[in-house]
Amino acid sequence: MKLLIITQKVDINDPILGFFHRWIEEFSKHAESLTVICLYKGEYHLPANVKVLSLGKEKGGHKVFLKIKYLRNFYKYIWSERKKYDKVFVHMNQEYILFGWKVWKLLGKNIYMWRNHHSGSFLTDIAAFFCKKVFCTSKFSYTAKYKKTVLMPVGVDIKNFRHIESIKRIPSGVLSLGRISPSKHVDLLVDVIVKINNPKILVNVYGDPLPQDENYYQELKDKSVNFIKFNKGIKNTETVAVYSAHDIFVNLSSSGMYDKTIFEAMACGCLILASNENLRGQIGDDFIFKEGDIEELALKLKKLLNYNEEERKKAIQQLRVFAEGHNLEKLGEGLFAEIK
Repeated sequence: MKLLIITQKVDINDPILGFFHRWIEEFSKHAESLTVICLYKGEYHLPANVKVLSLGKEKGGHKVFLKIKYLRNFYKYIWSERKKYDKVFVHMNQEYILFGWKVWKLLGKNIYMWRNHHSGSFLTDIAAFFCKKVFCTSKFSYTAKYKKTVLMPVGVDIKNFRHIESIKRIPSGVLSLGRISPSKHVDLLVDVIVKINNPKILVNVYGDPLPQDENYYQELKDKSVNFIKFNKGIKNTETVAVYSAHDIFVNLSSSGMYDKTIFEAMACGCLILASNENLRGQIGDDFIFKEGDIEELALKLKKLLNYNEEERKKAIQQLRVFAEGHNLEKLGEGLFAEIK
């Protein structure tokens, strides 16, 4: 198989999208060649059968001309590389399908889309119409409704995400890690910690806001107490050490997202608290709370903090086993079994 992959960013150092570098590595094992078109190209170290082409965001330029440049390069690449790929896999950004489907239909290239998010629109529906199959991880994703949708493993690099024994966990250390935005509901965690008001709990929040969310980020810091610490976003490769240093990982995203950080944290030996209904019935109820329910979040956070050593070890082992069911190798095998 010769596959064209279209994604937002190829950059091993990116705090949010750096994980996709590892995905490309895994996918390269299942294909004769991969051609990757990205909006932004940073640092990467990929196998010889992977070619990376950028639409040029990393070069900058005047805003008026940037979109024209991106679109021009997009059409140039999908046409000039047409003999080097048989199928098209679009990661998250439906816009590329809306722009490229006519060309791919003319060339006889089947289109596949990965889109895992609680929100969507008629444009998502149009993009999905032109796809042979759509992939997501959450049964609550907007795209889960299509008959052509296939649910996939989350795709966590289990071999690399494991507890670093040399790192001592922070007693009562609570972690939130990911992009800072209203959709991630970090404000709920801040509210709960302020309400509990226990200086023995140390909360670390790692992540950066988008420009439009700077005010939200500042509001979080303004209402925080001094045992909540805000840290800059870090590389995906550096998160293992951060997970390993904390007892509990809290994720407040909607069920439509099914954040991979939940599984990374499990794999690294954290207890988790998540408002994600995909987990209901898959792991213990102690680790799940109703979305937006501050009272339940506070109650279950206190319960996990009071686990004895035996309860903690048993829970960590069970969560690790569950995370292994969503490992990257299973995702690669499953995805390429569906892309025919």
